[in-house]
Amino acid sequence: MDKYRISGGKALSGEISVSGSKNSALAILPASLLINGITRIKNVPNLKDVCYMLNVLESLGVKYSFSGSIVEIDTRTLSKYIADYDLIRKMRASIYVLSPLLHRFKKAEVSLPGGCAIGTRPVDLHIKGLKELGVEIELEHGYIEAKMTQMKGKEIYLDFPSVGATCQLMIAGVLAAGKTIIYNAAKEPEIEDLGKFLNSAGGQISGLGTNEISITGVDSLHETEFSVIPDRIETGSFTILGAALSKNLTVNNTIPHQIEALIEKLQESGAEITVSQNSIHIKKSGRPQGINVKTLPYPGFPTDLQAPLMAYLTVADGPSIINETIFENRFHHVPELNRLAADIKIEGQTAYIKGVPSLEGAPVMASDLRGGFALVLAGLIAESETIINRIYHIDRGYEELETKLQKIGADIIRIK
Repeated sequence: MDKYRISGGKALSGEISVSGSKNSALAILPASLLINGITRIKNVPNLKDVCYMLNVLESLGVKYSFSGSIVEIDTRTLSKYIADYDLIRKMRASIYVLSPLLHRFKKAEVSLPGGCAIGTRPVDLHIKGLKELGVEIELEHGYIEAKMTQMKGKEIYLDFPSVGATCQLMIAGVLAAGKTIIYNAAKEPEIEDLGKFLNSAGGQISGLGTNEISITGVDSLHETEFSVIPDRIETGSFTILGAALSKNLTVNNTIPHQIEALIEKLQESGAEITVSQNSIHIKKSGRPQGINVKTLPYPGFPTDLQAPLMAYLTVADGPSIINETIFENRFHHVPELNRLAADIKIEGQTAYIKGVPSLEGAPVMASDLRGGFALVLAGLIAESETIINRIYHIDRGYEELETKLQKIGADIIRIK
C-alpha cells in the first residue's frame, strides 16, 4: 500500500485549486441512469470513489469515458438490474443506483453498501421513503430486493435530514407519477447540485437549498450536459491548512459562502481570512486560540471538517471542545493524533483538546477519509518526519493531494 512521508514545520504560501465535488458527482453519476442516452458531466474529480461508482455503472452494462475532468455516460446499453456486493460494499453512495434501476427495469437488487467506518449510517430512511412511493422492498441475504409497478408521488417526512435519503428520494420522485414533497430534507449544496442536474435533463424540482423539496414527476428525462460544483469539503480542508501554516495562501475555484460556519470558527481562533467571489485568502496569525465547535447538518459546521479542524486545534493556545452530533463513531483519528504528541481525550461524543506547543512526527495510520487528511495536516504541523500509512482512504476524496500541497511548499511525497 502507498504511504506519505512528510517533513513538517514548513510555512506554506501560494495558490491551491479545489477540484469538483466528490459527493455531488457520486449522486449525479448514478442519477444519469434515469436518462436513456448520453450524459456529459464536467468538473468531475478523478478519485477512487468516482472510479468505484463508474465501475458500478459499467457492471450494469453502461458504457463510459473519463477524460480529464469530463465523464460521458451512455446508458443505452444498460442491461442489468442487480448491483453486486463486491462493488457496492466499497462505497455507501452506490445505493443511489437503486431508484434509477427501479425506474428502468421495475425491479432492482442492490447489495447493502459499505464505506468509511464512521458510524452505522443505516439505509432505513431510503427504504421507508421508497416504500411510501409504492415500492415493495425486502431485505434478503444482504441485498435490498425491490420491485414496483409505478412510483406514485407522495408527501414524505424524513425523521432526520439525511443527505443520502434526500438524494435517493429526489432521484426516485423525478419520474414518479404526480407530486412528491420531501419535508425535513437535507439542505447541503450537493443536494442542490443534484437537483439542478435533474432539472437540466427535464426534471421539475423546486425548493432546492431548503428543507422542503417539491418534485413534480415527468414522463422521461433527456440527454444533458452539466458541470459539478467545487468540493466544499476540500475547500474547507485547504482553508484550515492555510490557517495552520500559511504566510499567504489563496484557495481558488471555491464557493466561499458554502463554508461560512468554518470561516467564522477559524476567524474566532485568530486566523486572517478574506473572501472574494471564487476564492479564499488565508494567513496564519500565531498560535490559534482554543474554540468550541459542534457539528450540525448544513448550514451548520460540517462533520466532514471535524477531523481536520481537530488537527488544527492540537497546537492551539488554550483548550478546545468538539461535539460530534452527526456520526456516533467519528473519532478514529484521535489515537493517531495523540501519537503525534497531541493531548486529546474523548468522552462519549465529545473531544476535549488541550493545546500543546508543538507536535512530533511519528508513524501513523489513516482509518477513514477525513481523518486521513487530519493526519496529513498534523504531519505538516509537526516539527519532524511523519509517515502516514493506508493513504488509500485519502485518495478516495482528495484529488492529487500531494501534488497540490507540493506546489505551495509542503514537503510531502508518496512512497509506492
